[in-house]
Amino acid sequence: MKTVMHPLRAALAAFCFAAAAAVAPAAHAADYPDHPISLVVGYPAGGSVDLTARLFGEELAKRLGQSVVVENVGGAGGTIGAQRVARAPADGYTLLLGSTNEMVIARMINNAVKYDPAKDFTALGVIASQPMLLAASKNSGVKTAAEYLEKLRAAKPGSFNYGSSGVGTTLHLAGEMINQSTGTRAEHVPYRGVSPLVTDLMSGQLDFGMLVLSSGLPQVRGDKIVALGVTEKKRSPVAPDLPALAETPGFEAVDINVWFALYGPAGLPEPVAARLRGALVDILKSEQFRAKMQEAGGALSQPGIDPVAFQADETKKYGALVKAARIEAQ
Repeated sequence: MKTVMHPLRAALAAFCFAAAAAVAPAAHAADYPDHPISLVVGYPAGGSVDLTARLFGEELAKRLGQSVVVENVGGAGGTIGAQRVARAPADGYTLLLGSTNEMVIARMINNAVKYDPAKDFTALGVIASQPMLLAASKNSGVKTAAEYLEKLRAAKPGSFNYGSSGVGTTLHLAGEMINQSTGTRAEHVPYRGVSPLVTDLMSGQLDFGMLVLSSGLPQVRGDKIVALGVTEKKRSPVAPDLPALAETPGFEAVDINVWFALYGPAGLPEPVAARLRGALVDILKSEQFRAKMQEAGGALSQPGIDPVAFQADETKKYGALVKAARIEAQ
C-alpha cells in the first residue's frame, strides 16, 4: 500500500532540506580547510610557474595550517590545468597558480579553449611578476639596445630574427611589442620550449631571443649571450645591473612581463575566498618569501591590487598585441 505524505508535512520537509542545504556550505566554509589543498600548475615541473607555486604553496600551508600539494597538469600551454580547476567543486580545495599565457592569451588564439578566464574562476590575487629579457647572440655584434635599434633600422625588413618559446606565448608578444614600439621588424621564429632557443642563440643561428629573465640570466652571467635589456619600465631587483629597454630612446613604450596569480573555481564561498585572500596578503608582506622569489627571478606584487581589474587591463593589452601580430585563432 502506497503511503502519501500530508501536504503540510511535505512542505515542511522540503523547507528543512533547503535550509540544511543552505547551512551546509557555510558550516563547511567555517571549517576551511580541514584537509589538504591541491594547487594546480598547468606546466611540467621545473619552470617559472612551477617554482612560484612551490614557494607560494609552502607559505600558504603555514598560514592555513593544512598541507598544500602542488599538482602539475601540463599540456596545451597551461590550459589543461586551468580547465581542470574551472570544472572543480567550488570549495577551495582545488586552486590554480595561473600565469599570463593560460589566463589571458590562450583564449584569444586557441578556439579549443572553452573556459572564460573572467567568468569561470574566482580571482584571488596577483602573487608575483617577472620581466622578460631581450638577448642577442654574441655573433650578432650587438651589445646594447641602442645598437639593436640602429642595426634593425638600417636593415631591410626580415633581415634579422628573434626566437620565442612558441606562437602566441608571452615571449612572442613581448617581441611583437618591441617591433611595434620601435618601428622595426625582426621576424619571429617559434621554438618548442626555451632550451632549443637558447642553444641556437648561443651558436649564433638565431640573432636575438626573448627569454624569461630567470631562464636567460645564467647564460648572460656565463658570458654566452648578451643581455640588451629587460622588458619592464624599471630595472629588476633580481638583476639591477641590466638596463630596462625603456631607458633607451625608441623603446620607451616597452613595458611587459609575465605574472603569476591565484585562482579558485567560480562561485567560491566568500568565507573561503576571504581566508585565501587574507593569507595571500600576509605572504606578500613576508620578507622571507620576497627573498626566495627574488632568488628565483621574480618580484612580488604589491598587496591590495584588484585581481579582476588587473586581469581586465592585461586582457586589453594582450588583445591589442595579438591583433598587431596578426595571430589568427586556430
